[in-house]
Amino acid sequence: MAKVVIIGIPGETGLWIADLDAGTVTPLNPTGDLATASSLRKAGGIFVKGVDLAVAVSSAQAALSGHVDG
Repeated sequence: MAKVVIIGIPGETGLWIADLDAGTVTPLNPTGDLATASSLRKAGGIFVKGVDLAVAVSSAQAALSGHVDG
């Protein structure tokens, strides 16, 4: 099972890496195929692999209350 997730959201030009075991989220400078996939975001592309739920919410408070924006 994956314990690390790479995140990119609209409005953020960069990517982030979330290490679930360490409980950290840090900026990621993509290289190789990941950089290629990331560049597709500039044209509106979406790349999803190995994730079965992802929701962007307006705040942590919204997520903790069970609210899903949108």
